[in-house]
Amino acid sequence: MESNQLISRAALKRLPQYLRIIKGHDELEFISSTFIAKELNLNPILVRKDLALVCKSEGKPGNGFEVEKIIQEIEEFLGLNQINNAIIVGAGKLGQALLNYQGFSSNLNIEMAFDVDETKCDNKRIFKLEKMKSLIEKENIKIGIITVPKEDAQSVCDKMIDAGIKAIWNFAPINLKVPDEISLKNEDLTASALILLNDFNNKNRQ
Repeated sequence: MESNQLISRAALKRLPQYLRIIKGHDELEFISSTFIAKELNLNPILVRKDLALVCKSEGKPGNGFEVEKIIQEIEEFLGLNQINNAIIVGAGKLGQALLNYQGFSSNLNIEMAFDVDETKCDNKRIFKLEKMKSLIEKENIKIGIITVPKEDAQSVCDKMIDAGIKAIWNFAPINLKVPDEISLKNEDLTASALILLNDFNNKNRQ
């Protein structure tokens, strides 16, 4: 893919889904966009367009894409061939669950967490918040995850950016303000739950 070619956020969100489906059928030699689309209940034309943006190889008529090659190309585009170290601020139940979660792809490595509550700090993987800047700089960490109460989230966000963090994954229920050069992903668990419940209730009214 040309370095200046842009891909929409919607397409970017779909790529990991494509990768999951393709890897789930890695016993196949070829896989078609129609097959992927059917698995995800998407339009095959949409899938084909997304893959054309990120894959150098073209699908073969009647066969589709070569599985091994398309996996490699999607992973390369998503940066899954690089290890990205991250830290968490907020070592409560959610923060510790993320810290100990083994299901992240191999390119995301959560090294440590920080908290203001000293009783949670073991100086092995959980440290006092006051040590965050020096450890971020020492380990050259660029990704921060926020799992603190919403009233503390903006302050934590500002401290992360001051320490050199360039990408923030925010689980606090608040819209953070960051400079344009900072990547920000808000994860609103409450909103996601409400959407799920609304969908469930609507289907059960039918």
